[in-house]
Amino acid sequence: MRLSDTPNVNQSALHAINKKLLVKAGDPDYSPRILVLYGSLRKHSYSRLMSEEASRILQLLGAETKTFAPHNLPHTDADDGSHTKVRELHELTIWSDGMVWVSPERHGAISAVLKTQIDWLPLETGGVYPAQGKTLALCQVSGGSQSFNTLNQMRIIGRWLRMVVIPNQSSVPQAFKEFNDSGRMYPSVHYNRMVDVMEELLKFTWLTRGRLTYLSDRYSDRVTTTNNLLKG
Repeated sequence: MRLSDTPNVNQSALHAINKKLLVKAGDPDYSPRILVLYGSLRKHSYSRLMSEEASRILQLLGAETKTFAPHNLPHTDADDGSHTKVRELHELTIWSDGMVWVSPERHGAISAVLKTQIDWLPLETGGVYPAQGKTLALCQVSGGSQSFNTLNQMRIIGRWLRMVVIPNQSSVPQAFKEFNDSGRMYPSVHYNRMVDVMEELLKFTWLTRGRLTYLSDRYSDRVTTTNNLLKG
């Protein structure tokens, strides 16, 4: 990604991630892998447009991003998990080091489109928790005034998935005023906050990724393992 592809970025203010402060010898050194989910199927979806802006910033800061397109993803009670889109989402979850969730606010809540994607995230695969310990950044767009309802709900869900939900977050009110006819965000405090959030996501990803095994090591799991060994 080139700076010219992100015209709203202040080049003098955007700093490269200082990995020397965040990683140690032996930590993974490949570009952080970030999976981006958005929560609308509309042709002109502001959550999708914001997810694209977020991806541009992440790539500019050195991350590798992949965005899951939720079209044709079945409901969780309508498929056994063998659907092509479900398998794709599972593979992307395992591939990723962190995630970005961008949802519109619908009736004061997270959209059904994003919730379906989250419900399909695998909780456990062969004794491994694919989402556990991975970083998570949260963004929402609203048609009306400033709100944090959807952010708060996503934060709860991220914690239940045992993810590292970063402190910062982004809420864009009256989203129809924040994007031009080409689908790009105007320069604004909301754009700057989105950049803040992506920058923080990468810092936390670099900091925690090499320590994931230790950070996710839990007493209760060790007790279960010990008891199973004794039974065996």
